[in-house]
Amino acid sequence: CGWPRLQTVNVNKLSWGPPVDYPDGPRAGRRLEEKPSSFLGTKWKDTAETVIIGGGCIGVSLAYHLAKAGMKDVILLEKSELTAGSTWHAAGLTTYFHPGINLKKIHYYSIKLYEKLEEETGQAVGFHQPGSIRIASTPTRVDEFKYQMTRARWHPTEQYLIGPERIQELFPILNMEKVLAGLYNPGDGHIDPYSLTMALAAGARKYGALLNYPVQVTNLSPRSDGTWEVETPHGIIRTNRIVNTAGFWAREIGTMIGLHHPLIPVHHQYVVTSTIPEVKALKMELPVLRDLEGSYYLRQERDGLLFGPYESQEKMKLQESWVTNGAAMAMVPVLKQADIINTGVRNYWVAIGFGYGIIHAGGVGKYLSDWILDGEPPFDLIELDPNPTKARESYGFNNIVGYPKEERFAARPTERISGLYEVLKSKCSMGFHAGWEQPHWFYKPGDEIGYKPSFRRTNWFEPVGREYKQVMEKVGVIDLTPFGKFIVKGNDSVKLLDHLFANVIPKVGATNISHMLTPRGQVYAELTVSHLSPGEFLLVTGSGSELHDLRWIEEEALKGGYNVEIKNITDEMGVLGIAGPFARKVLQKLTIEDLSDSAFKFLQSRHIKLSDIAATAIRISYSGELGWELYHRKEDSATLYNVIMEAGQEEGIDDFGTYALNALRLEKAFRAWGAEMNCDTNPLEAGLDYFIKLNKPADFIGKQALKQIKEKGLKRRLVYLTFETANVDPEGNESVWHNGRVVGNTTSGNYSYSTQQSLAFAYVPTELSKVGQKLEVELLGKNYSATIVEEPLVLTEQTRTRLQKKGGSAKV
Repeated sequence: CGWPRLQTVNVNKLSWGPPVDYPDGPRAGRRLEEKPSSFLGTKWKDTAETVIIGGGCIGVSLAYHLAKAGMKDVILLEKSELTAGSTWHAAGLTTYFHPGINLKKIHYYSIKLYEKLEEETGQAVGFHQPGSIRIASTPTRVDEFKYQMTRARWHPTEQYLIGPERIQELFPILNMEKVLAGLYNPGDGHIDPYSLTMALAAGARKYGALLNYPVQVTNLSPRSDGTWEVETPHGIIRTNRIVNTAGFWAREIGTMIGLHHPLIPVHHQYVVTSTIPEVKALKMELPVLRDLEGSYYLRQERDGLLFGPYESQEKMKLQESWVTNGAAMAMVPVLKQADIINTGVRNYWVAIGFGYGIIHAGGVGKYLSDWILDGEPPFDLIELDPNPTKARESYGFNNIVGYPKEERFAARPTERISGLYEVLKSKCSMGFHAGWEQPHWFYKPGDEIGYKPSFRRTNWFEPVGREYKQVMEKVGVIDLTPFGKFIVKGNDSVKLLDHLFANVIPKVGATNISHMLTPRGQVYAELTVSHLSPGEFLLVTGSGSELHDLRWIEEEALKGGYNVEIKNITDEMGVLGIAGPFARKVLQKLTIEDLSDSAFKFLQSRHIKLSDIAATAIRISYSGELGWELYHRKEDSATLYNVIMEAGQEEGIDDFGTYALNALRLEKAFRAWGAEMNCDTNPLEAGLDYFIKLNKPADFIGKQALKQIKEKGLKRRLVYLTFETANVDPEGNESVWHNGRVVGNTTSGNYSYSTQQSLAFAYVPTELSKVGQKLEVELLGKNYSATIVEEPLVLTEQTRTRLQKKGGSAKV
C-alpha cells in the first residue's frame, strides 16, 4: 500500500533516546527532560497492603483499580517520574482487535475505561477514536481476515470485513492499487499515554492510593510470614504483597530477590511529519491504518501523519546491554558474574514485558486487581506465555499471517527435550509445547514433509489419518514426556487433595480424573491422580498447565498448613503412551506382570519392569483405546522406546503424534482443559458431572459455589456437533449461528476420520442444546449447517468391550 510522499520529517524517535520535540499533537512542546513536579507529598506510610513498584501506565492502572475496588493502603513507588520509562514514548495506539481469544477482553475493557476516564477523574486523556483498518493485499491475508472474523463475532467487539470501496471512503488518500479487503474496527484509535497515566493517577489518589516519587527501591526482603520489607532511602515499608510493574527495570527488581525475569528491550521507531495539505483538507480524522504486508502502522497526527514500522527479526535491534550491563551492574560489578537463582517466592506479583502496554494497561490493571482481591483470576489469559526465548521472534512476527496451528521456530529446541528427541526429530514435524519439543505427525515416503501452514487442510491431513488408523486397528506409540508431573506425599496428602479436588481420592493402586475448581466454581485445572502407595500420589497435567497447576497446589498447601511434600518431577520423568488393540500383546512380551483385563484393570496403576526398565504403568489413554502411559526415568526413554518398537514388529507397531491423538480424543468426546473447560466455565455446563462429587464429605474448593450454580440452573451447555465442510475443519473459537445470529462458539474441533465429517464441541444456550438441534458453524466466511449429535461419535475401548461381553453392539 502507498501513502502520500512524506514531507519534512521532524522526528525520528526511538522508544528510548535523546530528548525530542513534538511539533504538534497532545504532547506538543514537551521534552523528555521536562518532568512534572514531584509528588512525594506529605504522607509517608511504613505499612501497606500492596506496594506497586513502577509508575508507568501498567502500575498506575493497578493502583487505580485496587484503590477503586476498596483496598486500603495501596502505595506505588516510582524512582523517577510517572511515565518516565517506555510509557511516555509510546505511540498510544488502542485497538479492540487481538488474534487471541481472552486478550480481546483486555482490549475491550481498556477502551471502555478510557472512554469514561476523563469524566470520572476530570483529567483530559486525549482519546481519539477514528477507527482502524487492517489492510489485506494478498489472498492469504483475506483468508486470515475471514478466519479472524469467525473468532470475533461471539465477542462484543464491533469488527467488520470490508471491501476496497468502503476502505477508500474511510481513507481517501490511500493508494488502492493492491488493496483486496480490510478488517475494520470502528472503536479503535489512539490515546496520549502521558495524559492517560495522569488520569489513572488522579483516579488512584481520588480513591485513596498513595503515589510516591521519586522513591527508589533499594532492596526487598521476604519475611517468614509471607510479607515483605521494601527498603527505600525514605525508610522501610512493610507490605503484604509486592507487584513488580517496573518495565525496563523489572529485571533489577527481580534480581533483588534472586528471580530472573527474561526481559529484553526492543528498539522501536516512529516518525511524525509536518503538515500535509491532503491531510489538512480532510473533513474527518483518518482511521488508524495497519499495512500488514508492509509491516507498519500509520495514523493522523494533527494535520500530518505518524507512522511506525515493525522491524523483522533480522533488522530489529535488541538492547541486551541494558540488562546485561545495566545500572545495577555498573554500581555493583559482581552482579555481572553472579548466577541468577530461580526460586519461588510468596506474595510477589509481576505485570511486566508488555509490547503493547497502552492498550493492555486498563484491562491488565483490572485483571490483576480482581485476581489479588478475589484470590482467583477473573478469566484465563493463556495467550500470555512468559517464554524467555521469544522476545525477538514475537516482536518481529507482529504482522505476519496468523495461521491455525502456528509454529514459531526461534531458539528451538530449548533445554526441554525428551529422551526421544534425537531419535524422532528427523522422522516427524515437531511442535512446541510449553518449551518442549513434541511430535505433531510423522513422515512416510511420499509425504510432503515440513511445516506447511494453511487455513485449509494441508500436508499433515492424510498422514494424521494414517496414524489415526494405526491406533484404531493396530498399535501406536506416542511421546508424552511434556506432561506436567508432580509427586505429593506426606501425612496430610489425602486431606490436601480431598480439599483441592472435586472427585474422590483414588484408592492405593488406582487412578482417576480429577478437577480443581476455583472458589467461584469454575474449572481451574484437570489432572490425572494416581495413588502410588499409601499417602503418595502422582499428579499429571497437560504441558501448558504445569506451573499454573503447581502454583495453585502449593499455595493451598501453604495456606492450609498441610504437612505434605510437593515435588515437581516434570523434567526428570519421561512418558511413553502406547495405544491400540495390540497394545497389551506388545507390552506383555516385555514383562512378567499379568496385563490381562482382569489383572490390570482400566484406571489402575502399578510399578512394573519392561525389559528390566522400571516404569510406573497407568492403564489409561487419551485416545480412548486400549493403552497405558509409562512413566520412567527420562534417561531410559530411548531404550524403552526401542524395546517396545522391537517387540511390536509382528503387530505392525508405529509412531503417532499429538494431531492424531487430538482426533482420537474428540471422537471419544473427551474434553480438554483450556478448550472445553477453564476458569471461564463451570464443570456442569462442560458436562463433567461424572467427575464432580458434590456429596463427598470434604468441603472442596468451589463446592458451595457449584451447589448454587446447580440450583440456579445452567444458561448454556457444551454440545457435540457434526457437519460437512469443504476442505476446511474447525479448530475452536469459531462462531456458532442460529436463525441469523451468533449464539455461541466452538471450543475445539477436527476432522473425524471415522465418520469422514467435521466434528466440534461448542457452547450454546441451553434452549438450543438438545440432540438433533440444527445450527451453523462459520469457517472462513461461510456458514456450514451443523447438527447436535449424541456423544461420543466413537465408543471407547472399555465401553465397546463391556457391550461385547453383554452381547450388545460395539459399533460407532
